[in-house]
Amino acid sequence: MAQIQYLTQIYLESGAIQRIPAECLRLGIKKPLIVTDQGIRSAGILSTIEQVLIGIDFAVFDQTPSNPTQQAAEKGKEIYEKKLCDGLIALGGGSSMDCAKVISIITTHPEPLKNYATIEGGSHKITAQVAPLIAIPTTSGTGSEVARGAILILNDGRKLGFHSWHILPKSAICDPDLTLNLPPHLTAATGMDAIAHCVETFLNAPFNPTADAIALDGLERAWQYIEIATEQGHNSEARLQMMTASMHGAMAFQKGLGCIHSLSHSIGGLFPHLHHGTLNAVFLPAVLRFNADAPSVMNQQKMMKIAKTIGIFDPKLVPEAMFKLSQKLKLPSGLRDLGVSEADFDQIIEGALKDHCHLTNPRIASISDYKKILIESM
Repeated sequence: MAQIQYLTQIYLESGAIQRIPAECLRLGIKKPLIVTDQGIRSAGILSTIEQVLIGIDFAVFDQTPSNPTQQAAEKGKEIYEKKLCDGLIALGGGSSMDCAKVISIITTHPEPLKNYATIEGGSHKITAQVAPLIAIPTTSGTGSEVARGAILILNDGRKLGFHSWHILPKSAICDPDLTLNLPPHLTAATGMDAIAHCVETFLNAPFNPTADAIALDGLERAWQYIEIATEQGHNSEARLQMMTASMHGAMAFQKGLGCIHSLSHSIGGLFPHLHHGTLNAVFLPAVLRFNADAPSVMNQQKMMKIAKTIGIFDPKLVPEAMFKLSQKLKLPSGLRDLGVSEADFDQIIEGALKDHCHLTNPRIASISDYKKILIESM
């Protein structure tokens, strides 16, 4: 039986950030901690949000790294407690939102943090006592503003997922105007992240027809607008459509993801400087070729639907179409370009096999399967 649950209150429109004070009031947040990063501060986006919050007392933690870490979350917790905050506003890409979700856990739950990781059986230990969270995305890729999960690198080096309906943001303020100045390479990389979410969740094993429909819609929007958004950064329609696609990808992946993400999560733990969306783009073609051989009739039908959605009529050409799009967007063509070598394969595969996304792929990958995917992705 599928569990279908969508609970975030979402505002999706140009100028949506003006709703932040009202959302703080609705959620009973009197002093929020804004969780963001230095890039958002440098871009002037933090200042824009601070102007919206005039009259509301708040604190700021702006040290979120590109791949959030336990250490960063613990620093955020220190400020949260020192400044007597009672809620969180995540401002940024998936890293800031995921960091804020983990801060919401550790400010209200006893240590150690690893006990709440999904792979450690910790999801049920996360309770409704978490700090309330408002999420404001500044990229169109992760969709973390409507997702019940967070990915974080622990102090022991593992990149693990934390999943609970309790850490789902209570409010998502999706203002595409915040993405108008996003550089082309980040627009492309985060956009491919959204495409990977839509494709992978549509193909994976669990039964959730609602998620499948949302995923296909997100894919169609992203496929149509990603090049426009990358080449014409101030195209408001393209930015709105990409933010919608990103949101749909995350609403859909409540049913789970697959090998693209199990590999990306694993490599992200080993090489924290690598961008998650870029890694997903690199793995898309090889994983799709692997998944194309899944024996079920349903899988073959789904591959055909993906092909039609992106405007081709032979599902066997879908992996190549994904690769060509990535190249048009001037993203790296393989892992070698990112500094990954064959010597890293064993560690990458070990992490992928333990990742929470591994078991929801339409084909369960073995060690040799993962090795083949990695070789094809070099």
